[in-house]
Amino acid sequence: MIHSDAVVCPMIKCHLSRLMGERKHSIQDVHRATGISRATLTRLYYEHNDAIRYETIEKLCRFYGVQIGDLLEWIPDGEMNER
Repeated sequence: MIHSDAVVCPMIKCHLSRLMGERKHSIQDVHRATGISRATLTRLYYEHNDAIRYETIEKLCRFYGVQIGDLLEWIPDGEMNER
């Protein structure tokens, strides 16, 4: 049950900002290397997206040398507010 004062958070967490920060990449760096638009990267970085294309996931995983689970994480209901 969601209480009126609860913050509704996405159930899928994108770790692009962490990956970029660890490697000191800018959105422009990732755009140049992958061809993904800056607008898409910005939405993923700030987690303001509601969908992501498989092609985008594949490009980011290939660029960072990670598995999908390193880029995206499913958060069960209620656990996001505990983090």
